[in-house]
Amino acid sequence: MTTSLLTDHYELTMVRAAIHSGVHNRRSVFEMFARHLPEGRRYGIVAGAGRLLDALDEFRFSEADIDFLQRVGIADDALAGWLASYRFAGSIWGYPDGEAYFPDSPILIVEGTFAEAVVLETLALSIYNYDCAVASAASRMTSMAKGRPCIEMGSRRTSEWSAVGAARAAYIAGFASTSNLQAGARYGIPTAGTAAHSFVLLYDTERAAFQAQLNTLGDDTTLLVDTYDVETAVRTGVELTNGRLGAVRIDSGDLAELAVSVRRLLDSLGAKNTRIIVTSDLDEYQIAALRGAPVDGFGVGTSLVTGSGAPTCAFVYKLVARADSEAADAPLVPVAKLSTGKTSLGGRKYAMRRIDHRGRAIAEVIGVGSPPDQPGRSAGTPPVGNDRNLLVRLVDHGQVVGREPLSAARARHAASVAELPLVAQKMSRGEPAIETVFQGGTGE
Repeated sequence: MTTSLLTDHYELTMVRAAIHSGVHNRRSVFEMFARHLPEGRRYGIVAGAGRLLDALDEFRFSEADIDFLQRVGIADDALAGWLASYRFAGSIWGYPDGEAYFPDSPILIVEGTFAEAVVLETLALSIYNYDCAVASAASRMTSMAKGRPCIEMGSRRTSEWSAVGAARAAYIAGFASTSNLQAGARYGIPTAGTAAHSFVLLYDTERAAFQAQLNTLGDDTTLLVDTYDVETAVRTGVELTNGRLGAVRIDSGDLAELAVSVRRLLDSLGAKNTRIIVTSDLDEYQIAALRGAPVDGFGVGTSLVTGSGAPTCAFVYKLVARADSEAADAPLVPVAKLSTGKTSLGGRKYAMRRIDHRGRAIAEVIGVGSPPDQPGRSAGTPPVGNDRNLLVRLVDHGQVVGREPLSAARARHAASVAELPLVAQKMSRGEPAIETVFQGGTGE
């Protein structure tokens, strides 16, 4: 199955008109960025680069795709011919997965002909807007968990394939595992899961249900203890395992209060190594509130896969430069949108994270010029002190070059968040943790 129809009708309308007027092959540069973070957020996390590269591999217009587009009047013969041979041959730079971003960060830069680049708009935006929203929420949750494992378990609260993307994004941002088996198979993410209340209710007694689970999965399993009476369930689980029970899960009630009482009970019964896992519509605020409770892990679902109140990042994909003619060597001319409230800065950007002498990030520095792995950043200025480049090459003249293991993105997230000022960890509403600074003129 191709990904080419995961796009917007108007993209092909533009290409069709550009073909007929002869400008579709003008070299162009598009950029993806957000004018602002969701209200109250201090930073965002990138998590869509790897999925975009996979989708780009499948971005081909099949005969069936083209037949559909002609049948409904979207494509004429000229456009159909162009679509039949479509292969993205341009280059893409971007912030790699796991990197923090801020307002106006150019997290994706796509350079190619106008036609080949513009048709990627919806595909790129749909992946990044969702994956980055989940990763940004997940990052706040893992920060509040203070090293205690978080389990992604939101598959039943979003669409089937979004759930896979959510699991990947959450893992990048520090989650320890997922309940989604497809994510485990596709991305190698550790999976976790034991039993729901329905399993306990299947048996005549809770003891029988626990015994069946223990017989099959062993003493290190996690028993769900709030189907009936929590204290009775805990006592039963400890008795059946002779104090060797792996963990108990609490899914309702006052989690902080219950965790304290369950911990006290476990210890009194000699099950001091039995862990306590809590679930029940958790978000970063509730996790923060549970930091002082004897909780060993958190299962998070609905709030995570919906971005914890910010299900999209408000990314836009804008043309910022284009050639002044169809000639292959025609210079790029900055272009910018001037609409009220939606202005943009023309010219292809570079981006650096400014780091102070203590190793703390103090600014997002954005200027007009060539990407960092190309010469001629004439409109900008060279890095200052410990400034580090944020853009990496993802696609080089049609060839994907930016793939990396999830472990690299996961490590990058940890390092990127660690270098942010401490204000980034605040859960109260506030401004971005660092300011965005523009330098280098207008690119003219």
